[in-house]
Amino acid sequence: MDGAALAARVRAELTDEVAELGEIGLATVLVGDDPASEVYIRLKHKAAEETGIRPVDRRLSEQTSEDELLDLVSELNEDDSIDGILVQTPLPAQIDEARVMRRIDPIKDVDGLHPFNAGQLYLGRQTLVPATPLGVMTLLNEYRIPLAGQSAVVVGRSPLVGKPVAMLLLQANATVAICHSRTDDLARQTLDADVLVAAVGVPGLVTADMVKRGATVVDVGITRTEAGLVGDVDPSVAEIAAFLTPVPGGVGPMTIASLLANTLQAARYRRGALAFPRV
Repeated sequence: MDGAALAARVRAELTDEVAELGEIGLATVLVGDDPASEVYIRLKHKAAEETGIRPVDRRLSEQTSEDELLDLVSELNEDDSIDGILVQTPLPAQIDEARVMRRIDPIKDVDGLHPFNAGQLYLGRQTLVPATPLGVMTLLNEYRIPLAGQSAVVVGRSPLVGKPVAMLLLQANATVAICHSRTDDLARQTLDADVLVAAVGVPGLVTADMVKRGATVVDVGITRTEAGLVGDVDPSVAEIAAFLTPVPGGVGPMTIASLLANTLQAARYRRGALAFPRV
């Protein structure tokens, strides 16, 4: 499943929609100088600019206090030129990540991690949903992968990928199992999967003998090794699966495209073009 090609098409469609709506601002906040986070921010800014979204780059030192970061988020909440806010994770140890996510205005929460947006997803009333799970579902839809009534296994339970993608699969009427580091006999679970999503960040965790022949396998994991970027799924799975996302070039490009789609949706909420529920 070619995520790069689909992402390019999605971004092209977004470019037209952004031009029609008017100026949209996406603020990213990076605390510290983690090399991987630097790369992710740069890629997000480049894609935003190409789509016509104005990126706003805010950076703080590794020693930044939690209160300083919370103050910056509050400032961005009040800035009417900013439609979306993304605080890049992981954050330094002195900062409570959950508290920071709660500070972001839910209507600007393009990462979908505010408890309000997460709760809306849980209830099946989606507002802003994490970008990677959205990208996964867009890929599955593009390749017309059947989901209703099918067995789906998600390996990973993070709030950014594992849990939300499980909710989305469930809402698509799949029968969903969530596996994780404490799952006993992982292969016994994955061999039943018509759709298998691997999202744990462990290189080569899923091998060919763990995959049902003809299954659809989505590899969300990406780890930098001496051999280059590798996923959670061993390449030999391609001989067994009917569909498999490559690493790189699969879910990664779709994550960025979905982030931009979320930013456009946030802008529509803020302009009243879409109704955003309020407590």
